[in-house]
Amino acid sequence: MADPMPVPAQARAPRDPAAEILRLIGIMAALRDPKTGCPWDVEQDFASIAPYTIEEAHEVEDAITREAWDELPGELGDLLLQVVFHAQMATEAGMFDFADCAAAISDKLIFRHPHVFGDESRDKSAEQQVRDWEAIKAKERAGKAERGTLDGVALGLPGLTRAVKLQNRAARVGFDWPGPGDVLDKIREETAELVEARAQLDAEALEEEFGDLVFVMANLARHLKIDPELALRRANAKFTRRFRAIEAALAAEGRRPEDSDLAEMDRLWDRAKAAEKAAGQGGSAPRR
Repeated sequence: MADPMPVPAQARAPRDPAAEILRLIGIMAALRDPKTGCPWDVEQDFASIAPYTIEEAHEVEDAITREAWDELPGELGDLLLQVVFHAQMATEAGMFDFADCAAAISDKLIFRHPHVFGDESRDKSAEQQVRDWEAIKAKERAGKAERGTLDGVALGLPGLTRAVKLQNRAARVGFDWPGPGDVLDKIREETAELVEARAQLDAEALEEEFGDLVFVMANLARHLKIDPELALRRANAKFTRRFRAIEAALAAEGRRPEDSDLAEMDRLWDRAKAAEKAAGQGGSAPRR
């Protein structure tokens, strides 16, 4: 059965946020009921649901990137469901409940914004607010017995994001290259080591050296003030656009990519690239 079409917010009566949250919590509890609930929902645990939580967060980001504002409420609802799902499982285990989650983030926001909720002055730059934020977070980590500089950087973050966060933490205590030029020198060094590992046909060493190179590339992005995850997603989108242009050009002749060859597809790629530049999209992406 198709999902019901959402009613635009301006065309309906305002909804009570608290009532809707309680309704969602009740639905989740019903789904998890061992006797009358949904067998799939009942079987889930924190580990099995965690990948869905990450996936839903990416779908929120995707809707925002595409400016699909009509889809965003549904995607945010899917993400909210993940919070409610985890909270319900915790409630059943006697660990915590949804109210504890909401209270935790409310308390954290108030504590981390003394210039809004306390008596500190708001008359400071955004950069100073970032420094103050990090100082407050450091105090929080100390309270959690997170003594190491790198403690508290989540293991489940995407690799590039976690690399940048680890590097930022190390940079705060002075362990950092002075500038992008030094990072580029390190990239050349790591590239040479990758070539050497490839020549030796050592799969384990090859993986290690490749990881080192990607880690340094993330560091270069940090020094250049580039979000490496965003840059890679945009490169992925660019590759997708251009490869689909190849497919479309071949389809116009009743052919598929497997009916072509690399030389022809390279020419079609270059044609798609030129068309993008003419249209003002510009940029370049690795073809293979």
